[in-house]
Amino acid sequence: MENKNYKGFNTKAVHGGELKIPEFGNVTTPVFENSTFVYPNYNSEAYLDHTSNLPYIYSRWGNPTLQALELKYSELENSHHGLSFSSGMSAIVSTVLSICKKGDRILSISDLYGQTSSFFSKDALEMGIETDFISVEKLNSEEFSTRGYSMIYLESITNPTLKVSNIKSTAKIAGETETPVVVDATFASPYNQKPLDLGAKVSIHSGTKYLAGHSDIVLGMAATDEHLFHLIHSKRKVLGGTPDALQAFLASRGIKTLGLRMQKHNANAGEIFRYLKQEKKVKRVFYPGDPDSPFYDVARKNLSGYGGMISFELIGGIEAARLFIKHLGIPSAAPSLGGVESLVTLPVDTSHSTIPPQIRKSLGIEDGLVRFSTGIEDPEDLISDMQNAFEGVK
Repeated sequence: MENKNYKGFNTKAVHGGELKIPEFGNVTTPVFENSTFVYPNYNSEAYLDHTSNLPYIYSRWGNPTLQALELKYSELENSHHGLSFSSGMSAIVSTVLSICKKGDRILSISDLYGQTSSFFSKDALEMGIETDFISVEKLNSEEFSTRGYSMIYLESITNPTLKVSNIKSTAKIAGETETPVVVDATFASPYNQKPLDLGAKVSIHSGTKYLAGHSDIVLGMAATDEHLFHLIHSKRKVLGGTPDALQAFLASRGIKTLGLRMQKHNANAGEIFRYLKQEKKVKRVFYPGDPDSPFYDVARKNLSGYGGMISFELIGGIEAARLFIKHLGIPSAAPSLGGVESLVTLPVDTSHSTIPPQIRKSLGIEDGLVRFSTGIEDPEDLISDMQNAFEGVK
């Protein structure tokens, strides 16, 4: 079980990290649904857990199926080390608590996934870790200092207004104080962005979304250097945020088509963006690839593709938005994203429902904002479905 320095993204996605046992002749990595392993294992040819460089002992610590996924993922991130988690939030919390301790301060963008925002504002604060928030606009202006902070936290593309953080410039500024930059790159996926190549210390993904890609598991991933890898693994082991082997197997299977799926996500979202820009019942469109967006230049420098997410406001506010969603036929109204099927949601009802209304509005999240996760369906069908839904909005 090793990485072979493949060059192409799809080759890495298919073959990276796979555990092939000659005695069995298996083509794909098996599911090691074991809670425990023989230990001590004195076999001189025993497979080694990459988190300890020792034979496997217990699946909360490490497991061959998890390791195959972690090696595959690390290849896609151009990282030496990767870890899997039971959820994206588990990856975030394990990473933050590996870097920060009581008395430390975090500098974070204010435009955050709702649960991450709650963690910084409540849970981390109760542990004695304080967070200062700045807007993405302020971050991208480069008019800030990282002195006095133990960590800088970003989302590469924010949820749900799809602002783009300038990881390159932030990492350069943070490098002056040797402050690690942690990036939640879920909306980009490793196909469109590799944060470590841009200077970040840790790249985090909700593997539930684009990585696994089929809306059938909950998973988190993190890629980093050797030092933080061991610290984060230790925290994962203590907090118990290790995924099950079946989760890891399904994620590995999903990742094998990540490149192909992202090409389709990118293309479909571009088509839908162009349609929505001319739709008279749409007040405003949020999309990283919009040449009129104030984040377009940053997107071009930090992303190789703009992803499958689009957000937009309807004329008529939340009532119009709910009517629009009601009349859609293809997408399900569900609070997730990144799957092969299109999904639609109102952030005010889902991802940002716990954030006070005045804060939502300050972040540009109006009650009638619609978030659309573009799937891999044919774009003409998605656009036709949208046209029909708009006709139902009076």
